[in-house]
Amino acid sequence: MISVRGLTMNGRARGAKKTLDGVNLEVPSGCLYGLIGPGAAGKSVLLKMITGLLKPDAGEVIVDGQNVTKMTDLELGQLRLKFGMLFQNNALFDHLTVGDNIAFPLQRLTQLPDDEVRRRVSERLACVALPGFESRMPGGLSGGQKKRVGVARATITQAPIVLYDEPAAGLDPVTSQKIFDLLRAEQRASNATVVMVSSDLDRLLTVTDRVGMLYRGQLIFDGTTEEAKTSTEPRVRQFVHGLTEGPL
Repeated sequence: MISVRGLTMNGRARGAKKTLDGVNLEVPSGCLYGLIGPGAAGKSVLLKMITGLLKPDAGEVIVDGQNVTKMTDLELGQLRLKFGMLFQNNALFDHLTVGDNIAFPLQRLTQLPDDEVRRRVSERLACVALPGFESRMPGGLSGGQKKRVGVARATITQAPIVLYDEPAAGLDPVTSQKIFDLLRAEQRASNATVVMVSSDLDRLLTVTDRVGMLYRGQLIFDGTTEEAKTSTEPRVRQFVHGLTEGPL
């Protein structure tokens, strides 16, 4: 379980509003949780705080009973063995092959022999419908293929917690839906706890169990996907249904 309690980050510029303002949130184990909201609402910042990449000015993050906000760098390194993460821009290494990109977390975090690493890379590529892509270079891949490679890398360590930041950004609707369906299938197969930030609400809401909405640094909604779709809270209703008139 991921538990966020009173999480606050002050704006770094003088007079700036708080990036996060007293956020309280719980993500149950085995849940696929969608984090939504307008741009600059604090979504990506919250993901980074969950992994300890950013420190809050107040509040705490508890992951599986461990207080992330009070950990040393060494302890954070151990905690991150539990995480897989897909960043907005895929963060693939252009100078490495697809196979080496996917293998990178295993090589960095484990002592597995090379043949086992290769076997797992091949297995992951098959799972994301890219069999035989080990020797390809990222520069020769389409946007959708790069996302699939990113998913393979994020899940290769079979981490119990996976964070996705805009996993379908820049993709066409058909490819985007395929990516979301893939992420849902991966989550069901592993029973991982997943937190997913996405602006593609039409497709995000087809795969989530629960949804939270951040607005100006505050969590203004937390509930099931169906509750998000039927919410009468004006800002949630406007954002979820893409209404052009309203309080946002």
